[in-house]
Amino acid sequence: MNSAGPLPVIDVSPFTGPSTSDGGRERAAVARRIEAACLDSGFFYVSGHGVPDDLIALLREAAARFFLLPPEHKMRVSMDRGGRAWRGYFPVGGELTSGRPDLKEGLYFGADLGHEDPRPLHGPNLYPEEVPELRAAVRAYIDALTGVGQAVMRGVALSLGLEEDYFASGYTATPTVLFRIFHYPPPAESGRGEWGPDEWGVGEHTDYGLLTLLLQDDNPGLQVHTARGWIEAPPIPGTLVCNIGDMLDRLTGGLYRSTPHRVRNHTGRGRLSFPFFFDPGWDCEVPPLPSRPARDGGRPRWDGLDLRAFTGTYGDYLTAKVAKVFPHLGGRVLPRPSAGRETV
Repeated sequence: MNSAGPLPVIDVSPFTGPSTSDGGRERAAVARRIEAACLDSGFFYVSGHGVPDDLIALLREAAARFFLLPPEHKMRVSMDRGGRAWRGYFPVGGELTSGRPDLKEGLYFGADLGHEDPRPLHGPNLYPEEVPELRAAVRAYIDALTGVGQAVMRGVALSLGLEEDYFASGYTATPTVLFRIFHYPPPAESGRGEWGPDEWGVGEHTDYGLLTLLLQDDNPGLQVHTARGWIEAPPIPGTLVCNIGDMLDRLTGGLYRSTPHRVRNHTGRGRLSFPFFFDPGWDCEVPPLPSRPARDGGRPRWDGLDLRAFTGTYGDYLTAKVAKVFPHLGGRVLPRPSAGRETV
């Protein structure tokens, strides 16, 4: 493990705060820093995001209370009860990464919609009755992070030489937003002294959409694969970790690569993390940007996958991925394959 080469911290307040007389110059400077980070590692810390400290504290406290519940209480909001909405709780080992069970448990949320929504992965959230404050905290946090996602994408747009609202007026006019709360238990909770070398809280992977905005607790564990090798991305108070997903990789023709990352909790304590996924609209197709045609050069993807081979909407891409992460739910969310489409 190479601990050198820390990820940059980028203050995005010019995009999240009120406009100033020289706001254009400030936003351009932030966009240049985002560009440098995206070309280097695809990861950076976001400060100046404007998410209230009291909301973050409420969310962390409610999440900690939930994961202390007895297993039978947590299973009252099991994902098996979420149907096609793909919402609720899964136990340790219930989610797969690259076909291997992850050493984490978690809660899945999204935009709170009605049962009548016909789309896979859309519908109501499941909230535990034992932790009533979690409902308000999750809803407020999703709203806040949606705003942060739009703000960061304004910086990304400028970094690519596009109009500031290029994404907000198109791909993310109605974004797909998904929110997770993960608990990575220490080995002691499994009656073991340590995890094996091939056991991970979540194994090596890239994210599916445009951006991930990650809130961490005080415990390290996130590792990022950069040109300098694997490096740690420890918590920095007051920040969110931001990283590129597969769809931004595809949009930029591989100029901005989605970067592999993984998690191992080696602290001896439980670790909480709160990833928020800010993705294209469900029905959006995601061809390379006109200003950034697909290219053959650049850093190859970790898994050898060619994102250009996929045709269809972001919803098609996401549901195909879900079927691999939760095979027992695949029949509920995976649409019938269409002729001429390749699943990636």
